[in-house]
Amino acid sequence: MKILAFGGSTSSTSINRTLANYTAHLIEDAEVTELDLNSYELPIFSEDLEKADGIPADAQKFLDAIREHDAIIVSLAEHNGSYSAAFKNLYDWTSRIEMKLWSDKPMLLMATSPGPGGAKFVLAAAESKFPRMGADLKATFSLPSFYDHFGEDGITDEELATQHKQALSSLTDEL
Repeated sequence: MKILAFGGSTSSTSINRTLANYTAHLIEDAEVTELDLNSYELPIFSEDLEKADGIPADAQKFLDAIREHDAIIVSLAEHNGSYSAAFKNLYDWTSRIEMKLWSDKPMLLMATSPGPGGAKFVLAAAESKFPRMGADLKATFSLPSFYDHFGEDGITDEELATQHKQALSSLTDEL
C-alpha cells in the first residue's frame, strides 16, 4: 500500500508536515512518500500566465504523485483562516490539469496549529471543497495546541490520541 503524506506548508519546521508524516508511518506495511511542498516551485497562478506559458511541469508532477499512491494523508496549515499561499497555488495550478485532482483517492484530512483552534477554519474549508475535487474523504482530525499535545512519541493527550486513532482507522479500514 502506497501512502502520500504532506503538510500544506513550506515551513522547514512545519508542524503540519510533522503530523502528516507521523500519521502515515503508523500504518503497518505501508510505503510512505513524504512530500514537501518546497519541491514544487510554481509562479502565482493566473489565466494570463497559463495562456502565455502553459501549465508548469511541477503541477503535473504533483498530480502524478497523487495518482501513484493508494491513499493520501494531508495536514493543512492555516494562514489567516485559510490555506497557505503555497498550497493554494499548487492546488489551483493542478486543478487546471484535472478538476478532480485528488483522483478519487481515499484521504485522511487533518490540520493543526500552535493555538487552541487547531486550524479548524482551513479544515472546514477543505472538508467542503476536497470531495468535489475528487477526494474520497474518510475522516478529518484537528489537533489543537500542537506544542502542548505532540511530543517525541506522537500525540500526548489521551482523548486526542484516541480521536486521531479513530480517524486513521477510518482511512485504513477502507484500504
